[in-house]
This record gives sequence, structure tokens and C-alpha cells, in this order.
Amino acid sequence: MTTPPKPVLDTAARALLDEIAANPGAVLRLGVLAPGGHGKTTLLREVERALAQNGADVTAVDDAHLLGDDELRALRALVERGDTSVVVAYRPWPRSRALAALAESLGRVRPAHLPAPLTREQVRHALPPSTGRALVDFVHQQTGGVPRFVARLSGLTSPELTPDVIASFRADLDWLDPDAQKFLLAAEAGAALRLDLLRSLLGGDADRVADVIDAARATGLLAPDGTLLPVARTAVAALSRTDRRIAVRRALAESQLRAGGPVLDLVRPLLTAPGPELSELFKAAAAEALPSDPALAARLLAAIGTPTPEVAVRHATASAMAGDLDSALRLADRVVAAGDQTHRGAAAEVAAIALAHRGQLARSTELHRWSPSATSTAFAHIGQIGVGALPAAPLPPAPPTLLGGAASLMAHGVLESVTGSPTTALSTLVRASGLLEPAGAGVLLPDSPAALAALVALHSGEPVVAESALDRAVASGLGGSLMAVRHRLLRAWIAMGRGNLERARETITALRRANRPLEPRDWIFAVALEIGIARRNSDLPTLKRTWEQACEAVLRHPVDLYTFLPLGEFAAAAARLRDQHRLAPHLAAAEDLLRGLGNPALWAVPLHWSGLHAAVIAEEIPAAEEHAAALAAHRDSGRYCAIVSSAAESWLDVLAGKVDPDQVERAARGLHAAGQWWDAARLAGQAAIRTSDRQAMVRLLDCARLLQGRPLGGRKPVEPETGQETGKLSDREREVAELVVGGLTYKQVGDRLFISAKTVEHHVARIRQRLGCTSRAELLDQLRQIVG
Repeated sequence: MTTPPKPVLDTAARALLDEIAANPGAVLRLGVLAPGGHGKTTLLREVERALAQNGADVTAVDDAHLLGDDELRALRALVERGDTSVVVAYRPWPRSRALAALAESLGRVRPAHLPAPLTREQVRHALPPSTGRALVDFVHQQTGGVPRFVARLSGLTSPELTPDVIASFRADLDWLDPDAQKFLLAAEAGAALRLDLLRSLLGGDADRVADVIDAARATGLLAPDGTLLPVARTAVAALSRTDRRIAVRRALAESQLRAGGPVLDLVRPLLTAPGPELSELFKAAAAEALPSDPALAARLLAAIGTPTPEVAVRHATASAMAGDLDSALRLADRVVAAGDQTHRGAAAEVAAIALAHRGQLARSTELHRWSPSATSTAFAHIGQIGVGALPAAPLPPAPPTLLGGAASLMAHGVLESVTGSPTTALSTLVRASGLLEPAGAGVLLPDSPAALAALVALHSGEPVVAESALDRAVASGLGGSLMAVRHRLLRAWIAMGRGNLERARETITALRRANRPLEPRDWIFAVALEIGIARRNSDLPTLKRTWEQACEAVLRHPVDLYTFLPLGEFAAAAARLRDQHRLAPHLAAAEDLLRGLGNPALWAVPLHWSGLHAAVIAEEIPAAEEHAAALAAHRDSGRYCAIVSSAAESWLDVLAGKVDPDQVERAARGLHAAGQWWDAARLAGQAAIRTSDRQAMVRLLDCARLLQGRPLGGRKPVEPETGQETGKLSDREREVAELVVGGLTYKQVGDRLFISAKTVEHHVARIRQRLGCTSRAELLDQLRQIVG
């Protein structure tokens, strides 16, 4: 016959059994007090067995709290007689006068034994020996170590509650009176410790509420802190009647709303049973959810049903903040079209912000003017400047709010960028971003001050400032999910300018994996990044493949001041593909826009710099000279203007075959200091290729590699891993080998290393000879082993 396993008992219980074994003739009078499921019955059996083994008579009574008064008085008399062992187990509730008297008599002999929950180690011993650590932790966390519940979970094979486990709690819940069931539902809703809400729910005074809580504690379903054990919370939610659960949550939420407290956690589950009677609760919960979870706020407002204009505006705002601009525009348009004078301005502002993200800046500006708010007026100024017109009237005083103050600073900063000092403009926009950071994701913006600051910084050759503003915006969640993509794309743009193409590509890859369509303003930057990466990698197939997207992007997004960076990148790509005519109308629109603003240097210089690159790529010397002249006209407008003008002059000299290594190196280092590492390296590399002075060529090639972030040398030759005596590759040959294995053509390799395609061909021929390869396939196979 198999010996049953010993029960898992706590230290105090083991000590009690040892005491009985050490004093077999002693009379034991003991009360065992604990909520349900804590092992009272198990201990009672063990004590009864231990006393019986010693030949002692024992009266063992379980669940004494269920006995009548006469039975309890009889037990008390037996205890007070003192000539026989009496062990009584009972719950702390219900507690009649007779049970209290019995407990008092037992307590005069020795304190009641209070079984403790199992520790994690004891839970491990209570489970099958093969149970893994993760499952032990799960069972202990779910049950709080209550032995009855540990036993119910002992058959689990993975850390997940099964329907059978949850169903095993039905008996624990069904026998409870209605008030105790209400309390458990309130505890499941998170209100177990809210006496004010419980009094309202249970309809009684503090003493009555305390009695109900004591009754619930006696079930063993509550943790020591008064909240439901995790497994019990799951069971209460799953096994309680849906209508009763909804009624309890609604009552709690209404009490909380009357008290002015948060209701979101109470209301969220009510989304499964919406109705007009819950509209006030849904509105209050949506206001709570909006800053951190606008999508949830939109769902709550949608559950109201037929909305009032006020609710429709709130719903449009939440939808826009969640990135659902279609819904935002549809809801806002209905309010505007309905002619509701009270809410039409707010609806127009939401629609204006949505259209700004859609690239419709002119229409956005018009809608902002429908709103009487000073914030909307500030945004209208930003939009008006963006489409090439200076505001005729000054801004009204900013309201004393974070958003109002930040919007006013944004408008002043953008205006300063076209009429005043770029340094002042940048400082103003950075201050606007800092002012709005505490608001985080809780504001709806047509553009963020951090994004505008980054654009001004990039147009000023201040990538460090741009990166800092964007990093802070990302850390604070400024503008929420609607602005998050824009901030990431601008950070990737900085990386691309510095030649960190891999980091820029990672951003594009991550956005593609998100599988979420980009709004036109974000899409034009994303496509421009792909174009820029392909062009810098001399990746002509990708450039050709992406060019059609670029042409579509500029069609979907009319030219405005804030998209000059992608437009300039598209100009260089168009020249590379000999397709300039498709972009010409958009470049002409950009020039018209600049003229409307008085041709401000901060915005004009980068566009002319991109035009110079396009002319160089297309070998159109007259066009290059025109752009260089335009840059020279702005030379005295600031440090960056002087750097770019100097670089333009160097390019013209290089194209003419006049290479002054000192001048080229100064110009290239200036570009590098302005964050344009790839442009700097390209200028030095092309100058090296075009000079006939061997010493100057070596110097400029070293300069190009240094500015590109590549080592000047020092890498040891690498032994082929074929085991054959096939010679070694020089540093330059290894560089060529890596790029050839990567699939680049000789022309692309030459562009990357600032050497001619013919030189690359000579390197490959030498490598083939040195490795003894008789075919290209054999060569590539050996090179893959060498360079990994």
C-alpha cells in the first residue's frame, strides 16, 4: 500500500505536532483560526492523528463557525472541564456570541493557532516534483500561498489559468450572500479599499460595510492587504453574472464621479455594454484617457452613440491624437457644416491640425482662422509663413497655458526665421519645445516645436541642437503618437547627413514593419530618406525603384517651407536619373515661395546647396554657377551660409579642374562641422580624383576617409580562411572586396571609395591573380570566406 505524501505545513504547525509527540499524555485544548482554504482541516486531521497514535481521546471539530449556539456551549463546557483534548477549527466570520465565548475559553489555555500561507518554497513542495521554477512562481503569485488554491492549480502544466481551474471557484462564490458578492465584484473593479465607494454601493453605515468585508475575508479569497488574490479576481470576473458585474461597476463609477475622482478604470470594462445612460461616465473616462491613450478615449466617446456637437469635437480631437485623421476630419467636418456657433471653431481647429499632417497647409491655415482661440491664430501664422506669405497682423496675447505660450513662441520663432536672426529663431523654438515638454502626449499639434526647431537647426548647420531638441521630444512623448513618426524621421535625417546610413535605414525599416500608412508629410520625408540612402550608397536599382514614390509624394504634398529638405534630396536624385523635368514645377514653386517671403537666407541656402549638387551630378556647369552665385549672395548671413558658399566655390573649381587642396580641405571640414559629413567627404574625394598632383590626391583621399568616419589605415592584412597559401589582401583590396561581395558595381565601389571604376577593376584583377581564381564565381566564393 502506498503511503500518502505528508501534507505541507508551516513551521508553527510542525512545532505543534512535535510538542504532541514529546508530551503524549498532555491534554491539548486548541483553537485553529483562519479564513477558508488556509489548511485548518489538514492541521485538524494531523493533530487528531498524532493524539490518536498516543492513545489519547480527542474531540476534533471543524468549521465551528457553522454550529448552533447549543453545540458551541457544549464544546465550551468540555474545554473548561479540562480532562480531554479538544481541537476546534473555525473561520473569523461569522462570529456569534457563543463562538466568541468558546474562542475565549480556548485562548485562556493557549493562543489560537493561525495557519500562515505557504511560502514559495512550500508551494514548490506542494506541487509535483517536475514543476519548473516559472510555474512555481506563477502558482505562488496567483494564490498568495493559500493551500486550497495551490492544490487547485497543482495540475497546471504551464503558467496559464485553465477553464477547469476557474470553474473550481464557483462553489466558493455561489454560497455567499448578495452583499458579499457585491463586495467581491467591487474588489474585482479595484475598489476593495475604498470605504466611501463601498458604503454607497452597499447602502449602509461603516459597521455594516466592515461586517461585509469580514465576511469576504473569511472566504480566503482576499490577500492580506484586502485586495483579491489574482486567481480569485479572474474567477470573480469570469463566473459572476454580467449584468450584476456591470451594475456594480456603474454604481461605483457614478459614486466616484460625484466625488470628483478618477473613473477610467471602473468605466473601461463597460465598453462591452454601452448605452446612453452611461454617457456622462464615458465622457469623464475619455477625458482621463486622452493624454495617455487617445485611442481608448475615442472608443469611449464613440460608445455614447449619437453625439452632441461637444462630444463630436472631443471625439474628433481624440481620433486625431490617436492618428486616425480620417475619423477626425469626418467628425470635425460635420460640426463645422452643422453651423453650431459654440463648437464650430473648435471643430475647425481639429480639422486644420489634421490637414497640416496631410500636407494641406494652405487649407489648414484657412480653417485655423475660423477658430477664435489665440492658439489657433498662432498656428495659422505658422501655416501662412509655410506657404509663402508673411502675416499682416501681429499675434494676439498668448493665453497663460503651456500650449498657448508654446504656440505663441512657435509662431514668433518661425517668423524670426524668415525676417530676422536664425540664432534667435532657433532659440525661440527650442524654448517653445521646452515649455511644452511637461504636457507630453496630451496636446494636439499641427507641428511640434521640437520638429520646427530641428528644421531650423538643420537649415542652420546645427545638427547637435536639432538632435538634442528631438531627443527631448521623444523622451517626453511630445505631441503623442501623431508627432512620434516625424520626430524619428528627423533624427534619421541627421544620421543620414552624418553618413550613418545604417541608422537612418533602421528607422525606415522599423516604420515599414509597423505596417501603418504614413501621412503625406511623414511619407515625403520617409521616401526622401530612402532616396538619400540609395544615392549615398550609389545604389542605382533602389534609387530607380523609389523614384516613382518620390514623384507621387511631391504630388500628394504641395510644396511648403517645411519640406525643403526632402525636396532638395529629390532634386539630386532627379539629376542622377536624368528626370529633372518631373521635379521642375515643384522646384519652381519653392522658388516662388521663397520670393514671397523675401528670399530668407535660412531657408534659401539649403535649397540652393541641393540645387548645386543636382547640377554637379548632371554636369550642368551653368546651373551650378547660378546656385553658387545665389549662395555667395547669402555668404554674410551667418556661419553656415559662409561654409556652404565656400564649399560651392570649391566645387566649381574642382569641376573646372582647378584643385587647391588647402581650399578644398577647409571647405570640406566646414561642411563636416555643420553635420554634413557625407557631403564633406564627397567634396574631398572628388577633388582627389580630379587632381593630377599625386601628393594632393593622397592628402585629399585621407581627408575624405577621415571626414567620412573611415580609418586611414592600420588594419592588418587578412589571411584567407581557405587553408591554402593564397597570399594576403591589402587594406584597400579588402575594402574593395567587401563592397564587391556586397553586390556593388565597380562604379558604385568607386563612388564609395573615391576612386575611379577603372581603378576598382585593377584592384579586382590583382585580387583574382593573387588568389589564383579562374572564374568570377570562384573569386566571389573565396572573397566571401575572407571578408565573412
